[in-house]
Amino acid sequence: MIELAQRAERALPPDVWAYLMRGASSGESPWERWRFAPRVLRDVRSIDTATDAFGAWRSPIGVAPTAFHRLVDPGGEAAAARAAADCGAPFVLSMRATTRIEEVAAAAAGPWWQQVYLMRDRTITDALVQRAAAAGATALVLTGDTPYVGRSGGRGLPPLGDDLALVNVAQHLPPGADAWAAIEQDAGAVLDDIGRLADLSGLPVIVKGVLRPDEARRCVDAGAAGVWVSDHGGRQLGRTVAPAQALPRVAAAVGAEATVLVDGDGLDALAALALGADAVFVGRPVLWGLAVSGADGVRSVLTGLLDELRHGMGLAGATRVAELSPDLVVPR
Repeated sequence: MIELAQRAERALPPDVWAYLMRGASSGESPWERWRFAPRVLRDVRSIDTATDAFGAWRSPIGVAPTAFHRLVDPGGEAAAARAAADCGAPFVLSMRATTRIEEVAAAAAGPWWQQVYLMRDRTITDALVQRAAAAGATALVLTGDTPYVGRSGGRGLPPLGDDLALVNVAQHLPPGADAWAAIEQDAGAVLDDIGRLADLSGLPVIVKGVLRPDEARRCVDAGAAGVWVSDHGGRQLGRTVAPAQALPRVAAAVGAEATVLVDGDGLDALAALALGADAVFVGRPVLWGLAVSGADGVRSVLTGLLDELRHGMGLAGATRVAELSPDLVVPR
């Protein structure tokens, strides 16, 4: 991944690279605190990585919602969605996409999910949710950790024309509206919005940005079908607990009542699945791959991560995702 990141940095304008990496940690991954306790003398000639998380997937490593893909490649979100579909991996379309929802849905050629920001003008949010449902989205990912944009995450966007940045929202703006004010996050979002979105779309709602077990429980009790343990790539509140730290307690809090998702990659995925996650999602590495070689780069990233997971499962003595259990990992 280090080499891929270096190639992406060389391929992108400095301001775009700086935007993508804002909030990223350069230190040791918090996942490193988890050490593996492998089983031995198991028949691991055949490894099955399939999982069921709002759809049947060949891979439990999916594409997290990240904004403005066409900043890094002309193929944008459609190219990334096509690559994910080819790999049998979940794909989540950002509400800040630079490609029309319907175009991405056609490229995905299978199940995909729509991320949701609750905007100040709720009519725009509702219109986008209904379009996503009509286009074939199978779940909504309500991002709950952005009542305001974090100071490390969204300021100083690289040059991005409104034709790209507003490609999905322009048709829904009231006449004369200030577009950027209308699509700002609504700081008044509450738990009741989970049920409202589910009713509006007819889709299960996953709440993203959950780092506390009590908050996970509240979301599930309010109707969430899943929770996503995420720190928004370090772009929101600084010094939050890492997903690797938060996952075990969140998974324990919701048990089998809800699907649990988490940020991570590679061997992170092996630990995450053992600790109770149903699927693991990557953000920046997908953008690096897209920047280096478009859809082929994204395929390479997802295939490489899945190969790493499959290899790790075999070494840990597990042949199916269901065999990855907490006894396989211990804290350092």
